[in-house]
Amino acid sequence: MKQLLQLSWLIVLGYLFSCTPNNVTVDNSIGAYFDSAKVTGSFGLYDNGQNNFLVYNLPRFKDSAYLPASTFKIVNSLIGLETGAISGKDMVIPWDGKVHIFPGGDTAKDWNKDLTMEEAFKVSALPYYQEVARRIGKDTMQLWLDSLGYGRRYGRPVIQHVDSFWIDNSVKVTADEQMGLVKKLYFNQLPFHKKSTQDVVKEVMIREKNANYTLAYKTGLGFRENGRSLGWIVGWIEENKHPYFFVLNVEGDHDAPMIEIRKKLLMSILTNRGFMQGKK
Repeated sequence: MKQLLQLSWLIVLGYLFSCTPNNVTVDNSIGAYFDSAKVTGSFGLYDNGQNNFLVYNLPRFKDSAYLPASTFKIVNSLIGLETGAISGKDMVIPWDGKVHIFPGGDTAKDWNKDLTMEEAFKVSALPYYQEVARRIGKDTMQLWLDSLGYGRRYGRPVIQHVDSFWIDNSVKVTADEQMGLVKKLYFNQLPFHKKSTQDVVKEVMIREKNANYTLAYKTGLGFRENGRSLGWIVGWIEENKHPYFFVLNVEGDHDAPMIEIRKKLLMSILTNRGFMQGKK
């Protein structure tokens, strides 16, 4: 397979995802947002133009690894597009006919239909991306993860089940690694084609775009081995062609309304720091 041969030289690149700017400011005041929501976690914001890094809960941000959950759809999409498992953002995978249910008991109505890659990414459809992973195959997926250094902070992650390793706690990443991933994606610095792969993923990550700002991100929701709920939002906000990269990591009780909590936390933090006004 051509892609497998092309990947062999990439292993020497080592760890691609650690983002460690020299100018780091720890802001414990951000903890008030987490406290008000009765959750714990960490938050990082990197100002690329000024090389300033703002972080809350630095030890957790840099040194604690967690299942990536649906944030892995960023990497799954990149690998799928690069290998041809995904032909483009309009590629449809038919609904498997199963009525999928969210952990809280609600029907996942946005999953229970035929979806394009773009639609599946936006609604974070697990069945679609499980099928993409199966089409990529375990060996090819493992080679890409090894080559990217994905989740290697604590040793080489080994894929046991190709269609669930990102949600079953067998592969974990730090918030710091997540920051490096989206930063390198934004600047087309990952070992994938620019237009046919990286640009497509960047496009489907965009959630809001107007005259003042562009907000792009991917969410993630899963459960740790102890049953506690874990939420992610990773991405960037761009104002006046100036990107800021962010990673939000949130942990709460098993039945915490994590979907609402993570979005509220992110928007509160960004808004109170003057974002989304086009003045950055």
